[in-house]
Amino acid sequence: MGKLSGKVAVITGAGRGLGRAYALHLASLGADIVVNDIDLACAREFEEELSAETVMGECEALGVRAIGVEADVTKRPEVDRLFATTLESFGRVDILVNNAGGVLRPADRSRASTVSEDDWRYILDVNLTQTVFCCQAAAKTMKDQRSGKIVNVASQAGVRANLDGNISHYSVAKAGIIQYTRLLAGELGPFNVHVNCIAPGLILTSRANKQFNRNSPEALARAAPSIPLRRMGLPIDCARVVEFLTTDLSDYVTGQCICIDGGMVLSPS
Repeated sequence: MGKLSGKVAVITGAGRGLGRAYALHLASLGADIVVNDIDLACAREFEEELSAETVMGECEALGVRAIGVEADVTKRPEVDRLFATTLESFGRVDILVNNAGGVLRPADRSRASTVSEDDWRYILDVNLTQTVFCCQAAAKTMKDQRSGKIVNVASQAGVRANLDGNISHYSVAKAGIIQYTRLLAGELGPFNVHVNCIAPGLILTSRANKQFNRNSPEALARAAPSIPLRRMGLPIDCARVVEFLTTDLSDYVTGQCICIDGGMVLSPS
């Protein structure tokens, strides 16, 4: 019996990268898993190697049940379908990890004084708005159950500012997630629903490695002086904190944002 045996976890953006790491780690703890992504085969795009045909298959190999639901969580009807499918399949929702999102528009056009309306609305939707939609859908069931654990995913970018105004839309969206987490935690606390968030820093994911060459010796050398622990993070570093926030280890913790950045938050921007 694992720490999460009998629990059902919904993880958005779980077709690859950090979301996949959360799904596999929670599955290893015994949770049944709902893998959500806009494209469940998205690992191929970034050459992320799976140990089975799908992330669901990887979870099932760990001895749990798993289903996949392709849905665009920026759209409320699709969020409603995601949670309806979860309830039809498993009858409950115990854990929600809101992982979908990212800097999905070119960073070189994201400065605070010049970012376009289209980029601004898109990045806020894929980060902040989808988080709100998924939390609201999960809250309905969790309030009735009088139990639940929600983990929202912010970013180091939502905690610290920078001096060039870059990735302004993403930074504001992630800061909004932190404040929304606090507000929701206050509302849902009397229902025994815990709401927390994490703020990862520079993590070596397949997308970051392929798009930004983040795992190159040069990138590691540039980043190390700004990180007190002198290394970039691995997906498992984040998954272990998600374990804390979704198990009984955190039963007296709510409304918090935990930075998973090797101490980067301590450094000047």
